[in-house]
Amino acid sequence: MIPTPGSGLRVGLAWVGLALLTLTLTACGAAERRPMETVPQVDLARFMGDWYVIANIPTFVERGAHNAVESYALNPDGTIATTFRFRKAGFDGREKVYRPKGFVVPATGNARWGMQFIWPFKGDFRIVWLEPDYSLTVIGRERRDYVWIMARQPEIPDAKYAEILAFLDRIGYDTSQVERVPQRWP
Repeated sequence: MIPTPGSGLRVGLAWVGLALLTLTLTACGAAERRPMETVPQVDLARFMGDWYVIANIPTFVERGAHNAVESYALNPDGTIATTFRFRKAGFDGREKVYRPKGFVVPATGNARWGMQFIWPFKGDFRIVWLEPDYSLTVIGRERRDYVWIMARQPEIPDAKYAEILAFLDRIGYDTSQVERVPQRWP
C-alpha cells in the first residue's frame, strides 16, 4: 500500500482523538471514584434514636418498603445496636425487621461505620450530611450504589429534599435512582 499525502496526518489525528476520548472517559470515572467525604464529627449519643427513612437508593431488601424506620442504640462495648423496621409492599403489609450491628471505624470522627448484617461481612456506612441539630442525615457508601436520606420526622420540606438531591449529584450519585419511601403515621 502506497501512503497518500496527508494519510499519516489522518492516522495521527485519529490516535490523538482516541487518546483524548480515553482521557475524558477516565476523568469522568475518576470523579465518581474520589473518596467520599464524611461530616467531620458525629456525637454518637445525639445520633442514637429513631430515624425515618425519607428516601433511598434501595437495596433488594428495601424495595417496596413503607414506614421505614432505622433505630440506633449505643452498646456498652461501643458498637451500635441497629433495628431496621418497615412494612413490605404497603402500609398494611407484613412487618419486616432486621438487626444489623454497627462498628465505628476508628479515627473517623464517628462518621464511618461498618454495618454488619451477616458475620464476618461489614458494609460501608458513611455519614455524609448531618444537620447541626441532628434532625436530618444522609448515609452514603463509597461505591455510590446505595444512599439513605433520614430524618427525625416522617417528612421533610420539598426544598430541603431538593437541596439534598443536588448535594448527592455533586458527590457522584445517580439521583434518578433515589426513591421516596412512603411514610404515613397516625
